[in-house]
Amino acid sequence: MKDIKELEKKARELKEMVVRMTTKAGTGHVTSSFSCAELMTALYYGDILRYRPDDCKWEGRDYFILSKGHANPILYAILADLGFIDKKELDLFCQPGGKIGVLLRGDIPGAEITSGSLGCGLGIAAGIAQALKSDRKPNYVFCMLGDAECREGAVWESAMYIGYAQLNNLVTIIDRNYLGATHFVEEEAGIEPIDDKWEAFGFDVRHINGHDIGEIMEAVGDVRCIKSKKPLAIIADTVKGNGVSFIENIPFMHGVAVKPERMEEAIEEIGKGSKL
Repeated sequence: MKDIKELEKKARELKEMVVRMTTKAGTGHVTSSFSCAELMTALYYGDILRYRPDDCKWEGRDYFILSKGHANPILYAILADLGFIDKKELDLFCQPGGKIGVLLRGDIPGAEITSGSLGCGLGIAAGIAQALKSDRKPNYVFCMLGDAECREGAVWESAMYIGYAQLNNLVTIIDRNYLGATHFVEEEAGIEPIDDKWEAFGFDVRHINGHDIGEIMEAVGDVRCIKSKKPLAIIADTVKGNGVSFIENIPFMHGVAVKPERMEEAIEEIGKGSKL
């Protein structure tokens, strides 16, 4: 699926799935999932990631590392939609007898790591990328970080090594939604100039609109053809909670599900499309 309109439609479908599963559970990181929904859609449905739903440990697969593991609802929706897991599991999100909960579990088919403790994913991604390089494997590694997560020292330790080792089989995607759990990133402990920092660590940097699937595809779709020895960092400007006006860009909506009485309103707004 490479048609931009079809990818946009798929992103809206995935957002609706996230709303329904989290509202039923009464919990879940909806806003964090919505800021990266188009990015995730492009990766999984835009012929960027290589994977096999019937063989999640396929040796030829690319590795997707969701370092911002609290955004697992959007990943679980994708894994269910693609057939990695049964769609019935979404109805059991954070429910008795269910397998999936508030943080990402690495034992779920299609999920590479357990995450939720921030700052760890990029180091794991670097290790996988280095192993693939050492074994002369063609697989790629894609790691998604939150921007507030980039205040973790472990992120920059990993970035230092990735740049030094020229791990150009690793694509780092920063979901730059400008919000942490409780406050705006730049008003709490700013990370600007973010582009310059990644460049200083030896990365090629592309700065894009993270809700524009056309821009995403243009920025990430050619990674296998890039001649540069440098690793690639994508800085994706996004809006936390994008697509639903009453949860967008609001502190303390982190980890909060849409209330049942407003679920249909949220789904109606999702149907109108995302914006930035």
